Amino acid sequence: MASTAALAVLLLLVGVAAAADMSIVSYDREHGVRGLDRSEEEVRRLYDAWMAEHGRVHNALGERERRFEVFRDNLRFIDAHNADADAGVHGFRLGLNRFADLTNEEFRATYLGTRSRGSAARPVRAASDRYRLRDGEELPASVDWREKGAVAPVKDQGNCGSCWAFSTIAAVEGINQIVTGDLITLSEQELVECDSAYNQGCNGGLMDYAFEFITQNGGIDTETDYPYKARDGKCDKHRRNAKVVSIDGHEDVPQNDEQALMKAVASQPVSVAIEAGGREFQLYKSGVFTGRCGTELDHGVAAVGYGTDNGTDYWIVRNSWSSDWGEDGYIRMERNINASTGKCGIAMEPSYPTKKGQNPPKPGPSPPSPAEAPAICDEYYSCPSGTTCCCVYEYGSYCFAWGCCPLEGATCCDDHYSCCPSDYPVCNTDAGTCQMSKSNPLGVKAIPRFPAKPRWAIVSDNEDKIKG
Repeated sequence: MASTAALAVLLLLVGVAAAADMSIVSYDREHGVRGLDRSEEEVRRLYDAWMAEHGRVHNALGERERRFEVFRDNLRFIDAHNADADAGVHGFRLGLNRFADLTNEEFRATYLGTRSRGSAARPVRAASDRYRLRDGEELPASVDWREKGAVAPVKDQGNCGSCWAFSTIAAVEGINQIVTGDLITLSEQELVECDSAYNQGCNGGLMDYAFEFITQNGGIDTETDYPYKARDGKCDKHRRNAKVVSIDGHEDVPQNDEQALMKAVASQPVSVAIEAGGREFQLYKSGVFTGRCGTELDHGVAAVGYGTDNGTDYWIVRNSWSSDWGEDGYIRMERNINASTGKCGIAMEPSYPTKKGQNPPKPGPSPPSPAEAPAICDEYYSCPSGTTCCCVYEYGSYCFAWGCCPLEGATCCDDHYSCCPSDYPVCNTDAGTCQMSKSNPLGVKAIPRFPAKPRWAIVSDNEDKIKG
């Protein structure tokens, strides 16, 4: 279990115009059930408006049409579902959100990234009885920590399987506000880059380990000073030592006990793991989610309240897919179902940070990070630190001219002009794009290189930075 190979196997994959209302474009009441029989012209109009709203650009040959067919298929699924919702079959609706041009397989491969305690590299803390419901104990009928000022605005994990970090930080931000009265937005990137003993950044992690990291580290920095990048990187040791908010430890809610989870959420925001890979979850827009899902935990979120809507009990769950998804970034998930695991496994592995005292003294300004060594291209030329050397003109086995890609660990494309980031490492030089893999055409525009400098010039630049 502790071996690198076993751990890798056990890690879950990564963490415009006046068209119809794009918030629920999927089922425009103006058309009634006719949404199930949309014309080609109408679907293309919706697609063009959706692309404009979400800034989608497809340059690869045939990629626009391929994405359009995926969009059309998702739209059919949305329309059929929402027609059932209007008929009273269920109470939640789907919509054309940011994931509407992704197949469910692509969605799951890109945006999920937590793992369960069953796949943990080492044992984690046992459950506590702190929130086990006692006989005769009564709980509030509803709780919403957003109204109490303990929940920061919804964030966006991007194309990085770091949901575990966002779940952890939401719970820490919450307990810190409850204890100190201050809502301080904290750094997920510090966890992604520095919490590497058992968690693996954009490749997945476990909230219990992240709580333990913050405890052992003596605290965590703010998001402002250690901002999110949506990619792995090197731990900034100076920022890691800026311990703005601390916790005393963490505990687990008793497993498979929604009453215990309810008591915990009545006391503070709680980190929970759920199965979020279903198509209904991918395209969720509003209402109490009663859709299909299992208990293969693959996504970390935060339970920040609960309530009841028209006789259906629900959890208020804060996600990390931006405010464009769901109910302004939230989902209400059915509560008190006929299964001990809870909806989508929400009651299987809840955990929370503990905190009693105030935070450490406010840290002073961090010293400037020492200048990192440049990227050496050859004995004459170098690129700045944090970039990649790429050959511009090659003859035989010798490079006569160098360029610099403004990213570390980048792929140098064969056109001798562009490069691709490490998370989109496949160059499509015909289209000028970078893809996640040959089988996954999701891509971004290729990045142009800039000329390398003689090595003496790079050294001079670094010396100027140290003096400044």
